[in-house]
Amino acid sequence: MGDIIEGSMGLSGYDSQGFFCEIVSAANKGMIPQAVLKRLQGLDAVELMARSDAASRELYNLGITFTVYSDRMMIDRILPFDVLPRVIGADEWVDVERGVTQRVETLNKFIWDIYHDQKCIKDGIIPADLVLGNKNYRPQMEGVSVPGGTYVHVCGIDLVRDGDGIFRVLEDNARTPSGVSYVIENRHMMQRAFPDLVDAFGIRSVDDYGPRLLKAMLDVAPEHVGDPQVCLLSPGAYNSAYFEHIFLAREMGIPLVEGRDLVVENDRVYMRTTEGNEEVHCLYRRIDDDFLDPLAFREDSLLGVPGIFDAYRKGNVTLANAIGTGVADDKAVYAYMPRLIEYYLGEEAILPNVPTHICREPDGLKYTLDHLEELVVKPVGESGGYGILIGPRASKAELAEFRAKLRDDPANFISQPMIDLSVCPTLLEGRIVPRHVDLRPFCVTGKSSWVLPGGLTRVALREGSLVVNSSQGGGSKDTWVLMD
Repeated sequence: MGDIIEGSMGLSGYDSQGFFCEIVSAANKGMIPQAVLKRLQGLDAVELMARSDAASRELYNLGITFTVYSDRMMIDRILPFDVLPRVIGADEWVDVERGVTQRVETLNKFIWDIYHDQKCIKDGIIPADLVLGNKNYRPQMEGVSVPGGTYVHVCGIDLVRDGDGIFRVLEDNARTPSGVSYVIENRHMMQRAFPDLVDAFGIRSVDDYGPRLLKAMLDVAPEHVGDPQVCLLSPGAYNSAYFEHIFLAREMGIPLVEGRDLVVENDRVYMRTTEGNEEVHCLYRRIDDDFLDPLAFREDSLLGVPGIFDAYRKGNVTLANAIGTGVADDKAVYAYMPRLIEYYLGEEAILPNVPTHICREPDGLKYTLDHLEELVVKPVGESGGYGILIGPRASKAELAEFRAKLRDDPANFISQPMIDLSVCPTLLEGRIVPRHVDLRPFCVTGKSSWVLPGGLTRVALREGSLVVNSSQGGGSKDTWVLMD
């Protein structure tokens, strides 16, 4: 049995089922104030349902959606929003903030190194073929300097909390991490639906994200420019995160453009306007490398801007995130991050990894095959929760199928022990039940790094599920970071 709440209203009969609970366990361990728990205990379940239904209707009316291309019957979906918040204490957030910043600093040093001196490879810190053979490694970036040495301007570090209440890094998202719009909209939703609850505690604001991101873009603008023009480059309305592109452009106060709105002349990038072409100096781009420039990458791309890579290489436009950062997204590279932190910074990782077995290595493959029923196995290049095997919940046929995949292409997989992910009280069908959660803090880096206080808490709404991804039935919660 886990933490059980009895004799209350909203949390009556709540049982965390043996998992670490982000509210009850955290309060009992002194990680958040008991006052938070008591306030949530006093909530009426019927009132919660009424306010939750109102919040869902508002999400629909506001058009706050994401797109699932695999579902032909329902493309645009509302991200399910749970009205019970996830709460993080002020002291614990300091460690999260330090750990995320440390990780992003290491990522930037690592990416600079692999496109310049490659010392981490020469010194045997990470295998050469893992980097140079990575599908996201861009030889075109070798020797290219970027302003301030910043490659990862926006980073989402996915964290999970284990059964002991320890935050661990699950993966790094250094290409085009999404979801920050939901962080801000979730807070606005809570302020409208539960002003009495939000006002009861000192909660750090999340409204600075747009201005902070704009400042970071201006920090890394080409040095010769006095008044840089910043734009957000989107693939367009059919992209799954298009709502977020519109949202962020509005929050930053900058134009939202598509590839067809831009043109390159004499290695400079211009935006087409009704008054003629206007030079663009910084692009927060939400287009993957492959589709960014048909002259440099995929020649069949209709989303990008022909010639933009040459303008970038010559320092006439800054792209955020930088081209080639996808190497750091790789789940096999992730396994080396603790070593890379020590190598570049001379420090131990503040936020530990989940223990990881690299199947491309003989010992890692053998261990994975011998313990497949106990492990979670992931393809290194996939995202969104696709292609994962959860060994303890797999059938004999699924295990056999995955054994064949592992033997056929071991380099494509890593394995990890099944972590007892923490849970958070979640309102479903009039009952408050435990559901597993993760956390994606967002770090913005220009000349320095800033971590948005909170981040995206994703919740696995299906009973027993560990997959929190929105494309696989997950939802989200407001994340409260308490003030001192």
